[in-house]
This record gives sequence, C-alpha cells and structure tokens, in this order.
Amino acid sequence: MTPTPTPVTGQPLDRTDGVAKVTGAARFSSEHPLARMAYAVLVQSTIPKGKIIAIDTAQASAMRGVLLVMTHRNAPKLPAPKPPGKDEQPPNPKLSLLQNDEVQYNGQPVAVVVADTLEHAQDAARRVKVRYAPQPAVLDFQAAKRAPRTPKPQPDRPSDTARGDAEAELARAATRIDTVYTTPMENHNPMEPHATIAAWDGGSLTLHDATQNVSGVRKAVARSLGIAPEQVRVICPFVGGGFGCKGSTWSHVVLAAMAARQVGRPVKLALERTHMYGPVGARPMTEQRLRLGAQRDGGLQSVMHDTISHTSFVDDFTEPCTSPTRMLYASTALRTTQRLATLNLGVPTYMRAPGEAPGSFALECALDELAIALQMDPVALRLRNDAERDPEKDLPWSSKALRECYRVGAERFGWARRTAQPGSMREGRTLIGYGMATATYPANRMPAKASAMIRPDGTVLVRSGTHDLGTGTYTIMTQVAADALGWPVGKVTFELGDTAMPQAPVSGGSMTAASVAPAVQAAATAVRAKLVALATGDAMSPVHGAAADDVLVENGWLLRKSQPDRREPAAALIARNGGAPVTADSEAKPGDEKKQVSLHSFGAVFVEVHVDADLGTVRVPRIVGVYDVGRLLNRKTGHSQLMGGIVWGLGMALTEKTEMDWRVGRAVNANLADYHVPVNADIGAIDVTVLDGADPHINALGARGIGEIGITGVAAAIANAVYHATGKRVRDLPITADKLI
Repeated sequence: MTPTPTPVTGQPLDRTDGVAKVTGAARFSSEHPLARMAYAVLVQSTIPKGKIIAIDTAQASAMRGVLLVMTHRNAPKLPAPKPPGKDEQPPNPKLSLLQNDEVQYNGQPVAVVVADTLEHAQDAARRVKVRYAPQPAVLDFQAAKRAPRTPKPQPDRPSDTARGDAEAELARAATRIDTVYTTPMENHNPMEPHATIAAWDGGSLTLHDATQNVSGVRKAVARSLGIAPEQVRVICPFVGGGFGCKGSTWSHVVLAAMAARQVGRPVKLALERTHMYGPVGARPMTEQRLRLGAQRDGGLQSVMHDTISHTSFVDDFTEPCTSPTRMLYASTALRTTQRLATLNLGVPTYMRAPGEAPGSFALECALDELAIALQMDPVALRLRNDAERDPEKDLPWSSKALRECYRVGAERFGWARRTAQPGSMREGRTLIGYGMATATYPANRMPAKASAMIRPDGTVLVRSGTHDLGTGTYTIMTQVAADALGWPVGKVTFELGDTAMPQAPVSGGSMTAASVAPAVQAAATAVRAKLVALATGDAMSPVHGAAADDVLVENGWLLRKSQPDRREPAAALIARNGGAPVTADSEAKPGDEKKQVSLHSFGAVFVEVHVDADLGTVRVPRIVGVYDVGRLLNRKTGHSQLMGGIVWGLGMALTEKTEMDWRVGRAVNANLADYHVPVNADIGAIDVTVLDGADPHINALGARGIGEIGITGVAAAIANAVYHATGKRVRDLPITADKLI
C-alpha cells in the first residue's frame, strides 16, 4: 500500500499571489488600462443640510479637456426603484446619484467632472461653484440621543433582548457597577481607496470596482440603472484592503457608470483620500451603559447593556454593540437595548468586527471594573461566569475551548507575575500594567458556488466569484482544491473576483473561508470523481475496471490503492479520450446547524503596557492572543490575519478617531497624516497561538472565519492594562496622554 500524502491544507504555504503583488503584476481596480480612458472627480457638498440653489459650471465646462460636468440638472433621470422580489434586498436609499437638489450631509456628491486627464478633471472640479440654501442640521450627538429611535428589526438580531428580571437581580446583587463607555467615529483607511472604472459596450456595462462583493455591486448597479443584472459584469481580482467599507455599493460606482454612458467612453473614478470621509461610510460613534450585579463569589446575577450609536438621515445603520454581551457569559438575568441617534452625516457602515469591536471594549472593561470591586482576579471572574452553552439561544456550542485559551494565554504571557494593586508594578518612571479581555466573534456561512477544470496538460483551474482582500483567499482555496483533487499544489490555479464566475457571497462577516472553501472542495471532489470514472471505464487505463474507492489520485496521477505500481498521469488519460478538459460545478450551503448548535469563535487577549508617569504616553511592548477558531486553512496567512486584527485593536485603543468640526459636520483629519493609525514603531511583540481543533458543525473542513475576531477584546485589554498601570480608568476611546495626566 502507498503512504497517504501529507495534506497541504493547513500548512504555512506562501501566498500564491505574492509574486504578482511584489512585482507589480497584480492589477488593482484603478490600474486596468482601457482605450480612450476618461477621468472623473467628485465635487462634494460643503454644508451638512440644505438645498442647492445654483451651480455655475460654465468655467469648468470651458476648460481644456473637460468632457462633462454632471450635476442634478443634467444627470440622466434614473428609474424609480421596483419593489424587491423574493430573496432580494430592498432598494438602497443611501446612494446620492444627482437626482435632486437636496443635501443631507457634508461631503455628499453634488457633481462629477469628467475630463481627458486626471489633472484636467481635478482642475475643473475646483472651478465648479455651488450656492446653497442651508437648513438647520442635526449634528449634536448628545441632543440627538435624547430622542433615540429603535432600529428596524433584523433577522436573528432584535434591537432588544431580555431573560429574567435584570432590574430585580441588580437590586439583590452584593456588588454592582454602573458605567458608561464611549467610542468615537472611526474611518477606514485601506491603502487602496475606493475606485471604479466603468465601460459600456452597447447596453452592457463592465465595472472594474474595488469591492468586497462583486455580485452585490452587480445587483445594486443594475437596480439603480434599471437594467438587468446580466447586463452588468463586475471584475475585482485584487483588493488593497477593505475592512467593511468596500462591502457595500456606494454612490461613486453608479456615478461612474452614469458618466461613462454620457461621454461614450470608459471613465475612471478613483476617490482621493479626503473623499473617503463621508460618502463611503465609517464606524459610528457609540455610547454604552453597562450595569453589572454579582454575588460575592463573582457569579453574575444581572447584566444590562444599553447602546446608542449614531446613524444618518439618509439611511439607518445599527452598530450591534450588545451582540457579544448577549452570548458571552452566563448570568441569572440579562437585558440589552440598541437605539439610534440620527445626525446629518453620511451613512455609517461595517468596520472590522462591527458591533463586536466597540461592544467588547465596553463589556470587557466593565468585567474588569467588576473584578476590581470584588477584589477578584480578572481571569478568575471570567472563568466563574464561563457559559457552558449559549445563554441567548439556549443551544450547545458547536465547539468551544475558551477555558483553554485563558490557560494557555495566561501561561504564555506570565499573568501570574501580575500584582493586583494598580500602580504597583513599575521600572523607574515607567508604570507597568497588565490587562486582559475575552475575544469572540460569530461563525458565519452562506451559500457559495465553485467550478473546477482539469486541463489536458495536467493543470487545474478552480474558480469562484469571491474576493481576496489581502486575506489569503487565493492561497487557501488552492490548498483546499489540491487536497480534494490529489494534485500537486503548484499545478492548481485558483481564480476569483468576477461575476462571470460561479457566485459567492460578500467577503464580510468573516465568512469567506467558511463559505467558499466547502464549495471549492465540493467542485474539486466532483471533478476528481469524473476523472476516476473516465479512467475506470477506459480499457487502456491501468485502473480500468477498478472500483472507484480503489482508485487513488496522487500528485496528478491515477493508481490502484491495491496495486500502486499500476498508474498513469491524468494528462495521458485525458489526451487518450479526446483531449477535452474534465469539468465540474458545485455548490455548498449551510444546513440547519444553526438550529442545533451555536457557532462562535473565542479567544483570550493579554497585554502589557508601559505608561510614562510624567507624560502619560502609552506603549504596548507585547500582546499575547490565544484563539479557538476551528481549523486553520493556512498557518501563515491565518497568523497574519489575527496579528493584523490585534494591530487594529491597538489603534482603536490608543490612536484612532475621526475629528469632526461639529459646526459643519465635516472631518478635519481626512488624511493619513492626521488620522492616526499604528505604525511599525508603535507595535511590540505579538504572540499569536491558535489551538488545534476543527469545528465539526460549521462545514466539512471544520474551518471558521478569522478576519475579525483578532480586533475584539484588544482595546479592552489595553484599557484594563492602562488602569492597572496608573489607577486611572479611561472609558472614552482613544486613550490619549491628556486623559492620563
């Protein structure tokens, strides 16, 4: 018998797209060269609310190279949106497509200038003069929250939840805390800003769009323009970072298509960095009140979490901060509420771990404050309240190793060296603090399709209309396909990012690996079965007449398990049978597992901070994170994803904030010089451990998504460590020196 080949799935394979990226061969959405390309630039409103009473485009239109100045006065009138059909999303109201003279936020697109060069378009855009009739705008969060609105109900995510009598249990508790935590508006700053190239060919539209959802863009653009989805093709082979902001279809995408049809040539509309603040979403600001009541031994009797997040008059968006609170710890009673404060700002949107990132900050800081009040170790408090089954759904966990995360994390970090008294650990004028928090994120999955083709030359092509945001999708899908086929990984190519390929879901919610990998595995398995059937039915094949389960495909060769010396390469088999590729299409979708088990990932984060006693500056020399995320499909890219999430959590804790001029509702730090994100000098040692173990319920591979869990818990762990170092509790992010001195 031949030895079983070592699976490549899970191995730390180098990125298959790495060479293309470092050599410049990988083309991002704004880099596709099209003949007769024209260039578009947005003109944005400068008031938060009002009406346009005049637009002077004469000077801009007369400038050299200008092809079009599109405003609400000459933009094509789009059809009224049709009511959504079955399983369709309702029309998207957040798009500003120059259909009227109304302005609802500062930064709203009010014109598009198209010229033969980018420089000509930029110059002309500065010459467009807009006069407004301003109207009173709502820009005071504190005032808006006094008249909060209840969010629209969402499937599986009600705005309010309750179990038991939380008020009565709080009154009976031996120890109580009542605290408020706030988080600011934060803006995505991917290295690649949003960009779209639109090109018409008769009635067909091709979009090269920087997106996390090629299929979603196709549907949204078709709906906006009143054409069939089959008339729209969206292509996006590479994404230079998305983090949620590229998961939706924004105004500039449709505006590029409208402008391209007007000028009769391809149009590129790439947002400048300042355009990224307002019309393409942000993480909303939140105010979260936590009330906890506990027995003397730390057992939680009452948990109450009330959240208000800001939204827009254009469309609603809810930051579901209470999500982790509802499921993470056991308690006698619980109550959570979500409310919205409506402002004249652009529509907020998903940012890495929406809800879970700010929600875990508040919850995990509140747990730390409760531990201090109880004079109890923070890890011990969490172990005392560890939920053995999902308390919200009353279901068993699909798998859970959170206790092991705490144990391994505490050991690797050296938590036992921590002294309980705040300010008791120091080196000279440097205050040292230890803090920890729990990380969690739901395991999501949606239907996905894939195709596989074995070519006559013995190479394999696998396709799915999914995305690679830098997460390693190209690589892990190649590994999964190679193992399912029994093929050398170097002879397998995976392609993605095109609506012409089998449909896959949005790359958000940490679900790409969990959704697309099973579809790839199914397609590869199906095409392998076809290959085996071809061989066993071929009288000239060494495996002719063998039972299918007696045929092994190994490194692209077919052989009998019982007689391994009888073998031939797949290329020879295909050539002998006419030379046509062997193909298969497959779909993988979730079943009813969510009715049987609760699917979540977990982790524990431990942080050491150094605080300058005189200046209040905070440094983070080391972070330890231990995670239970099911099976990792690639050790290297998985480690990178978790490390990247931790870095973002550090930014959330210490640097990130969109500074607003609340008189006019416009961001004043709309650039990478003033919007502070962590750089290499800010990052110390990051120790990431992923526990071994596959989730037996999520999919056939046992793999859950990991793109977002890495940020959760980090901000809280840092805030808790800062308190331990200084004795000062900062409940308003980011934690800056002025809040500590």
